[in-house]
Amino acid sequence: MKKTVTIASLAVALFAGMGSTAQAEGFKIGADVVSSYVFRGGELGDSPAIQPNLSYTFPGIGVVVGAWGSYAIAEDDGDRYKEIDLYVTVPVGPFSITLTDYYLPNDGDAFDYSDDGPNTLEASIGYSHENLGLLAAMFIAGNDYDNAKYFEASYKFYDKDGFSAKAVVGAGDEDYYGDQYGIEESDTIALVNTGISVSKDRYTASYIYNPDTEKSHLVFMASF
Repeated sequence: MKKTVTIASLAVALFAGMGSTAQAEGFKIGADVVSSYVFRGGELGDSPAIQPNLSYTFPGIGVVVGAWGSYAIAEDDGDRYKEIDLYVTVPVGPFSITLTDYYLPNDGDAFDYSDDGPNTLEASIGYSHENLGLLAAMFIAGNDYDNAKYFEASYKFYDKDGFSAKAVVGAGDEDYYGDQYGIEESDTIALVNTGISVSKDRYTASYIYNPDTEKSHLVFMASF
């Protein structure tokens, strides 16, 4: 999943902090077009991608169920990256509890939760207060990569003249999100995702740097 078969993020924002966010009741559809697909400090493939989304928010209780996907426009090493994720989010005050099923169609049939299958389940909890967002996430079932963990903090520090800017710092298991991927198993938590994103209207530009892999990315996204 990462590097050759990486599980990608459900979050539509390229590296936005995840927290309790208000959403209108009923159905919502949309899509993003990204110049490249970066998940928690790691780039997935070498192609622009189209990322559709569909969700439904239950009236009165705010529970959200949805689906999110990513489809690479061009092939990378003879393969075109595809991903389909299902999720449910339950708001609890300023917190949000989410269960996500990440599925990679190129790796096998859906809903196969074997140790080397195409599905991975992740449990996460987000917190949001004013401009601060916090996220803690862990793979818990299926191809769980030794229960890989990820932690993130984000802060919106600018909001003026139609522009907003957010800074992000994320840390995760080095043997999944860092430069030790596929080399060894360890419980080392490393700084793997730092950056800044600037948004205006439906457009976002993001600079992302992974200190552990020493790789940087500049990503453009348009949302529809």
